[in-house]
Amino acid sequence: MANKNNKIINYNHRKVSLNFNIGMLIFAMIFVYLIFTVYSYMTKEKIQFYEVIDGSIVDDKTYTGLILRQENVQYADSAGAVNYYVREGKRASVGTSIYSIDERGTLSNYMEEQNQGAGALTDKDIGELRRQLNNYSLSYSDETFDNVYGTKYSLEAMVLEYVNFNTLDSQGQMADQLGSDFRQIAAPVSGIVSYGIDKYEPLDPSQVNESVFDRSQYTKAITRAGQWVEPGTPIYKVITDDNWSVVFQVSEEDGVLFSSQGTLDVSFPSRNLTMKGVFSLITGSDGKAYGKLDFTRYMVQFVSDRFVDFEIMTSTTEGLKIPISSVTTRNFFLIPVDFLTKGGDGLEDGFNKEVYSEAGTSVVFVPATIYYGNDEYYYIECDRQDKIQAGDYLVKPDSTDRFQVGITASLQGVYNINKGYTVFRQIEVLAQSDEFYTIRKNMNYGLSVYDHIVLNASVIEDEGVLIYQ
Repeated sequence: MANKNNKIINYNHRKVSLNFNIGMLIFAMIFVYLIFTVYSYMTKEKIQFYEVIDGSIVDDKTYTGLILRQENVQYADSAGAVNYYVREGKRASVGTSIYSIDERGTLSNYMEEQNQGAGALTDKDIGELRRQLNNYSLSYSDETFDNVYGTKYSLEAMVLEYVNFNTLDSQGQMADQLGSDFRQIAAPVSGIVSYGIDKYEPLDPSQVNESVFDRSQYTKAITRAGQWVEPGTPIYKVITDDNWSVVFQVSEEDGVLFSSQGTLDVSFPSRNLTMKGVFSLITGSDGKAYGKLDFTRYMVQFVSDRFVDFEIMTSTTEGLKIPISSVTTRNFFLIPVDFLTKGGDGLEDGFNKEVYSEAGTSVVFVPATIYYGNDEYYYIECDRQDKIQAGDYLVKPDSTDRFQVGITASLQGVYNINKGYTVFRQIEVLAQSDEFYTIRKNMNYGLSVYDHIVLNASVIEDEGVLIYQ
């Protein structure tokens, strides 16, 4: 009995070791598979989609023009330091004090005595200064860097205008205080005040030639506040009419096109403005033809400019907007429209195809997807083994007429993914920009608004690629 109770069972250590090694092997295989799966996912090119929207492409032409206005230049009649009271671009009536001539520098002393500068700027005044700076910042470009000086002097004139407002209300008292060496100069005519003088003020459209468009030779003089001037120095100018023109170099072809339209839609990107201008062809002093656009509004927006970049919008194409990258090209068989028929259930489109066997020749119905159709042909897929291939004969319904498949043509299209897999859809391009096409709406076998399409068609090799997995 003692021997039975003390029976010892020996374990097979080799078998345990074998089981342990198999488990590690299986775990290692799973781990490697997971790493491979993650790596494949991370390195695989992702398929992105784009939602089709209504859109338009504007066909425009860009030009640089010369602004011409009715400008009346005013000159200093005596020597002295100049101080301005009306800011750039503000309208002044006849008799408004525009600037002063200070022969002995007494104005600054008078201002200190009167303490006019202390706390003179209100929140409204500061807001106007900020708006002026913001407008300049939005329209800034390297080509128009010289405008920074005009903006600086305009801001100086604005500050003086605000600070000296009460002083200007008591001109007689100020003149008595400062003596005969200080004079305020009033505007002889009414109009918009500007301080940039560039010698183009008297230029008539008929005097334009190629040299006036050379911006490298263009200079503009601005007499800044506090500067000493001599008699005869141009101080400022008054623009006396709200009508203004832009003269520009134009090709013969564009000149004919614009003349036939008469009134053009013109966009000024630097001012975020679009307005209509009346176009005409003029002859310059060099005998060449130039375009001229006449406007009746917004002259004050360009009062500090002589040159301006603008766009003439010649046409707008409406349709569906899709990225250029989404478009691809595929080949299709062309089948005469008379050969199309319906399947036994009367629902599927397809064609009657001749098939051959030991028993003889028979006709079977083969369903086919129509990708495009016109009055003569339907477009179907090429060389699908389970459908129709090159060399096959199709039989016309209710007739013995036969057609051998072989004629092909290409279509532009995109891959629609509304169903979760790629389906080719034909498009017709109406217009093109740098990144987008505008395509025709409401096409049979085409796209609709809000359809989802593959953003980059080059990553798709064929139809039926699953997108949502």
